[in-house]
Amino acid sequence: MDASNAAFGGKIGKTIADSKPWWPDSPAPPAGAPNILVVLFDDVGFSDFGCYGSPIKTPTIDRLAAEGVRYTGFHTTAMCSTTRAALLTGRNHHSVGVGCLANFDSGYPGYRGKIAREAGTLAEMLKAHAYRNYMVGKWHVTPLTETGATGPFDGWPLGRGFDRFYGFLDAETDQFAPELVSDNTPIDPPGTFATGYHLTSDLIDQSIRFIADHIADRPELPWLTWVALGACHAPHQAPMEIIRSYDEVFAHGWDVEREQRMARQKAMGIVPAETGMPPRNDGVKAWDAHSADEQRVFTRLQAAFAGMLDHADRHLARLVDFLETAGVRDNTLILVLSDNGASQEGGPLGLVNAMGPYNFRPESMPDKVKRIDDIGGPDSHSNFPHGWAMASNTPLRRYKQNTHGGGIRDPFVASWPNKLPARGELRHQFVHATDLVPTLLELIGIAAPAVFAGVAQMPLEGESFAKSLTNPAAPSRELPQYFEMFGHRGLWHRGWKAVAYHPPGTPFDTDKWELFHLDRDFSEVHDLAEAEPDRLAQMIAVWWDEAEQHNVLPLDDRFGPRFAENAARFHGARRNFVFHAGMGHVPTDVAPDVRSRSYSIEAHVEIDAPGAEGVLIAHGDATSGYSLYIKDNRLMHDLNIGGHHHVVTSDRDVPTGPHRFGVRVERLRRKEPPAKGARTGVSAYTLTIDGEPAGTIETQLGFHNLISWSGLDIGRDRGSPVSHYAEPFEFTARLLRVEVAMYTDQELDGEGIANAEMARQ
Repeated sequence: MDASNAAFGGKIGKTIADSKPWWPDSPAPPAGAPNILVVLFDDVGFSDFGCYGSPIKTPTIDRLAAEGVRYTGFHTTAMCSTTRAALLTGRNHHSVGVGCLANFDSGYPGYRGKIAREAGTLAEMLKAHAYRNYMVGKWHVTPLTETGATGPFDGWPLGRGFDRFYGFLDAETDQFAPELVSDNTPIDPPGTFATGYHLTSDLIDQSIRFIADHIADRPELPWLTWVALGACHAPHQAPMEIIRSYDEVFAHGWDVEREQRMARQKAMGIVPAETGMPPRNDGVKAWDAHSADEQRVFTRLQAAFAGMLDHADRHLARLVDFLETAGVRDNTLILVLSDNGASQEGGPLGLVNAMGPYNFRPESMPDKVKRIDDIGGPDSHSNFPHGWAMASNTPLRRYKQNTHGGGIRDPFVASWPNKLPARGELRHQFVHATDLVPTLLELIGIAAPAVFAGVAQMPLEGESFAKSLTNPAAPSRELPQYFEMFGHRGLWHRGWKAVAYHPPGTPFDTDKWELFHLDRDFSEVHDLAEAEPDRLAQMIAVWWDEAEQHNVLPLDDRFGPRFAENAARFHGARRNFVFHAGMGHVPTDVAPDVRSRSYSIEAHVEIDAPGAEGVLIAHGDATSGYSLYIKDNRLMHDLNIGGHHHVVTSDRDVPTGPHRFGVRVERLRRKEPPAKGARTGVSAYTLTIDGEPAGTIETQLGFHNLISWSGLDIGRDRGSPVSHYAEPFEFTARLLRVEVAMYTDQELDGEGIANAEMARQ
């Protein structure tokens, strides 16, 4: 028998008469295996769901909580990529290579930015048991330098066990003009702001479609649908009528809001009656200490966050209603959770458009007031100030990125009508993101494979909390759980927590460790470090043991160098890019890095008659970017920094025939020494026609730390328009190719880049 037929179970004779056919058995799901719907919110704080104490309208989530359980001790990893890696694999994020972010590879096993093949995902584990797996929304667990047209695709959802994918690969995206991928291909959004498009609605539409297709095709098989919404990561964007409905709700400010939320939490039993309110986080002023203008802006920024969550809940209702209509709700386990605490990236004053400040164009308070009605709209990139993030995390200390409660303690709702009899009950056990996969495997009745796709698998590191779903008295996990993010550290064990806040750039051995008895001190306000030094010393020692075991070391608090080193390593010595007509969308991390350097762009075109117009190349969106285009028979270049446009127009009409149209950007000598944190010099932007100058402007504005978090296109501007035209403004003549040449005078500000990138996470 031929080797290729070695596994054939029948008989092959010379003719059909003396042969016997055979069909391999298809995998069958375990009896009663549930469908699984995971709804993962982004940057939603512990108290933001209505059923956790918020005035934000979340009736769908509240209903699911009333039909199931709410956990008060669910813990994450303080950041987006890391929590997703833990939730997907059942292992600690450092163990699987995602110790920090998917944005860079630090060169150490725990910091590759990509889930190791030795750590199979839940989708890969379920595939062998006849599950079909669908991923919708935010991925962010593959290096962004691997999200281009050539991949590699082994870290994309379809490369990690999902059968279908519709969403975005980056940490964030514009909700009205997202960077969408369908399976392995970038696509245009199916609508625009003008047509009423919003990403959340689209993601729910696709979730319904995937499940409806599944029911039509293989209704006997169970499914996993992982819905990772963009809400409520910045930019906070939602329909304006919803946003403005929250102005009055939050006009009283964050101090009153915190007190009201904790009162509700105590009444609900979310927190113990004796829970104390921590002092305001460092740097947060009393609400009454702010001016009336500041309060108006801060209230609207919070209203945009609330509106985004309210809007998401409204669309989640459509998905839950569909499950009921389709008759599959009773045997669907629905989990609703957040990936970390509320974000501190909005800074002390919040942001209407973050793109300007990250390129040294600050937003003054008068600027913010002037643009207050733009907040949450298509040309904003808003994030709320620290005070509102603090209120989101009530009653917990600090924020996302930190290992205090505000960064790692999050809402978690579970509902499964068939098998979970609880109705509106609370669970107070300590639960960690790594525990999700072991729990689901136990509920389904299967084990994690020892080998997957020929690769030996590392053991699961989480513990199942399945028993606590039906037994409120079930014990918490036995194993200790460590935390680490950017040098912030923590350890939970048997109801106690040791935690250290690490000021960036300071020696790790000078960090102050605190000790809390969480079973009696929910909000971490009573530091017992001096009262119980031996216990603290033991827990710190355990932390170091855990760190060594799980690839946490070496500790690294460098923000800027890691981003800058990764960019330099990826681009290497490459200085030239050629973009031919017919190519697709280019993600920003794969596009030419024209930050803080001299460069030139030249488009080769053929124009048959006067009147040709359209985009030659565009990188970015309405909040930031650049565009080279022809309009009104003139060549134009727009440098858009935070919505502030510096446009240069050619001094003559563009000629017909074959020509080269371009722009040359030259970094000039500084006219005066810059102050710390000030703009770093002047650049000249010179238009060229067939290599000859055709118009120049000089400006101190430029791409110092980022270009945009939206990508690049040639011959069109596919999404939110960079300049003053209606998208996609496709070029009406023949575009052959666009060439980009970059010079070697790049000088990057690592810390500035880090601040910009951290706002992206």
